[in-house]
Amino acid sequence: MAEHGAEDLLRRLAPQVLGALVRRYGHFGTAEDAVQEALLAAAVQWPRDGTPADPRGWLITVASRRLTDLLRSEQARQRREDTMARQVLPGEWVAPAADAAGAGSGDDTLILLFLCCHPALSPASQIALTRAFLVPEATMTRRISRAKQGIRASGVPFSMPAASERAERLAAVLHVLYLIFNEGYASTSGPGLQRAELAGEAIRLARLLHRLLPGDGEVTGLLALMLLTDARRAARSGPYGELVPMAEQDRGRWDAAAIAEGVTLITGALPHGPTGPYQLQAAIAAVHDEAPNAEATDWPQIMALYELLLRISDNPVVALNHAVAVAMVQGPRAGLDLLAGLESDERIAGDHRLQAVRGHLLEAAGDRAAARDCYEAAARRALSLPQQRYLQARASRLEDEQ
Repeated sequence: MAEHGAEDLLRRLAPQVLGALVRRYGHFGTAEDAVQEALLAAAVQWPRDGTPADPRGWLITVASRRLTDLLRSEQARQRREDTMARQVLPGEWVAPAADAAGAGSGDDTLILLFLCCHPALSPASQIALTRAFLVPEATMTRRISRAKQGIRASGVPFSMPAASERAERLAAVLHVLYLIFNEGYASTSGPGLQRAELAGEAIRLARLLHRLLPGDGEVTGLLALMLLTDARRAARSGPYGELVPMAEQDRGRWDAAAIAEGVTLITGALPHGPTGPYQLQAAIAAVHDEAPNAEATDWPQIMALYELLLRISDNPVVALNHAVAVAMVQGPRAGLDLLAGLESDERIAGDHRLQAVRGHLLEAAGDRAAARDCYEAAARRALSLPQQRYLQARASRLEDEQ
């Protein structure tokens, strides 16, 4: 399946198919599950059999059949649960959780993730398909079960791809795990600052992947990065859920065991083989975590690591963080000069983080009025309520001090 066709599948056809099913049957949540399974079936079958003449009709037909099956299965499940509820005493234990020790191999989610990251799909399409991972555990368990049934019916084994295929998909898998973790650690929208269950699931999957590929430096680097970052989670929010920046966090609340594990992982990975972006990010996180306080942070080392990262990663967020590190070493004006080069980068020009960093550096440079304007602009762009409140509070404090 060509890249453009894959993007059409996920960006254009998927909403149309979901809309058609909801209009016809209702049951939005179940219809969404059915469409996800139709997309997964297409990702498996179309590269092998060819794209059908009417892709939209094919998806609607497959999704409609799955929706009917799902509704019937749900009715049957409810009848079974009602029967079991009458037979089991209150509080009696029935079955272990799907991810409990002894309940199975525990890697079905990782297998499904590799299947979603089929090389025939573009990176954008792979990420769109794996949005099914950003759901509650019970929903994910049902989707895995149904995906296994659908894939088994197609004749393709539900198993980890062969080593050669796995290598093709690994970069996409790592990227999706990184996105899932980031959404858990710093939610991009909504009332909460963090979604601990998402960060925890990303770490669990990264551990499974590390067991599968213990010699891969980037797999090790990503796991280390997650552990070193998640170690600060308890100190990252205040008693009312407010955002606490790293410089103001109580480092006694950081998870020392997670930091030790992360440092051991990245220390062992760096000397062997080529150094990739996840390893460098983990090294930066380790420098932050090993500092006893904010003032003792080794900013020259962090700046040097970001400069190495910039050489291999054309990522505007990396450039933004590099500007902060330069400001900490060479002064806020040096950092502001670097930010000017990011204003024309459409990937980050409208992001609240650019305005927030500019406000921070302007405040450090003594330009409080301009800093206040930047904080206010950043607050308007932020989608997360805790981030909005933090930025508004920074702006208000500067206004009060004038």
